[in-house]
Amino acid sequence: MSGAAPVLVVDDDESARAFVSSVIERVGIPTQLAASGIEALELAAERRPAMVLLDVSMPGISGYETCHELRNRFGPSLPIVFLSGERVEPYDRAAGLLIGADDYLLKPVSQDELLARVRTLTARSEYEEIPLTPREREVIGLLADGLSGREIAEHLVIAPSTAAKHIEHAVGKLGVRSRTQAVVKAYRLRLI
Repeated sequence: MSGAAPVLVVDDDESARAFVSSVIERVGIPTQLAASGIEALELAAERRPAMVLLDVSMPGISGYETCHELRNRFGPSLPIVFLSGERVEPYDRAAGLLIGADDYLLKPVSQDELLARVRTLTARSEYEEIPLTPREREVIGLLADGLSGREIAEHLVIAPSTAAKHIEHAVGKLGVRSRTQAVVKAYRLRLI
């Protein structure tokens, strides 16, 4: 499987899954659907999702237990958001956040709010997965300011070959092909 990692939408209600998926896919973000916590864990084991949108009340294992398992498996870098129409009390939301969710949205959720959360959290997730060194961030920032490789070397008081290596490493880590693409992606991910 190639391309961007999908947002994993987990809900035992087929119409809820379809609605959330259609809203997200409409803006070009791929989704993967699961009808239960067990199915979600199996899909996540096959491919790490970019984010998980998770119902709380499901047959088998609950959304809370699914969140706990996902958090154990992937750590804090995987964004997990609960979407619930039944567990809506403040203590339900507090429990979800204490278990490890990044957010807790109530159904029906507005399309704008859903997309805002998805975009913000998937960008954060991508950011956390790109381990640029402080020097590489600095070099990308100087590229964004319009400096050439030689000017970056002069600015940082390093050899031009060293500046070129920093640029090469940053471009590679960002998964792009050019300096311009690296700057664009770094801005989008708020790395600079």
